[in-house]
Amino acid sequence: MRDRVQETRDTFDKDLAGARTPASLRDVRVRFLGRRGGLVTELLKDLRGEPPATRSASGKAVNDLKTHVESALRAAEASVRLRADQPPETAVDLTLPGRIQRPGLPHPITQIRDRIESIFLEMGYRLESGPEVESDYYNFEALNLPPNHPARDMQDTFYVRGGLLLRTHTSPVQIRTMEKQRPPVKMVAIGKVFRRDSDVTHSPVFHQVEGLVVDEGITFAHLKGTLEHFVSRVFGRRLRLRLRPSYFPFVEPGAEYDISCIFCGGDGCRPCKGTGFIEMGGAGMVHPAVFEKVGYDPERYTGFAFGLGIERIAMLRLGIDDIRLFYENDQRFLAQFPA
Repeated sequence: MRDRVQETRDTFDKDLAGARTPASLRDVRVRFLGRRGGLVTELLKDLRGEPPATRSASGKAVNDLKTHVESALRAAEASVRLRADQPPETAVDLTLPGRIQRPGLPHPITQIRDRIESIFLEMGYRLESGPEVESDYYNFEALNLPPNHPARDMQDTFYVRGGLLLRTHTSPVQIRTMEKQRPPVKMVAIGKVFRRDSDVTHSPVFHQVEGLVVDEGITFAHLKGTLEHFVSRVFGRRLRLRLRPSYFPFVEPGAEYDISCIFCGGDGCRPCKGTGFIEMGGAGMVHPAVFEKVGYDPERYTGFAFGLGIERIAMLRLGIDDIRLFYENDQRFLAQFPA
């Protein structure tokens, strides 16, 4: 029986290799799997006459052959259908001139990022950067989030080996900058951050801006004026700024800041949910506990910090309602936003 199975398999492989049309494939299918006289079908019938000692092994060999024949026929039939459905105009005509390659465009996120960088450089900030794979100390503990602090749950963190994690915000760059520099500090960090969150307005990977100013005599008024200037510059129009009390472990007092709706001008519409304002990010005065971690005297120095998402600004400026579009690399979408 095993010799017959191997001989049938060799014959099938040879016949299949020579089948190039739907009709020839149908002939191969009938020859091997036909109900009457099919070579594989006959092998299955002959198993009843096999001795009990070899019936199990022979049955497995025949079933393996049947599986091989069916899967190979399906693949060959799919390939023939694909060739048949292929429009003739897509064939390569070597006599035609070459297609012109369209020039690449900066990604919309890159365009907004460059605009943000230029605004802060004009305001006298220094650009700082840090690692995307961070330690728990820089991402949490140094920012006044000790172990078991409930605010850690807000971050939905990606942990990796060795006690490391993918940074959930760019705030660790603030700690690293203050460790290596004495006041005054005026810095902004822009980069990728990672959180376990995904829907039309959230992405597991997104870009964040963090600003920090530390010196003697820094007040909440400096923070408000900075944010007012920034949002008006980045959106290219005068906007009202609204601050609402909020909690962030690394600032005290803390606030969330909103801008007057860029779509309705504050009258109330669907994007702003009828409130006339759109939420932008969080901010506040640096918590004294954070200063103590980096060796700053909280009795002498004060400072403010703020953060916001670049995708958030891009969605508002460009009228995009699904953050996932930025990461699908669809040329039809990206081509709509020339630099």
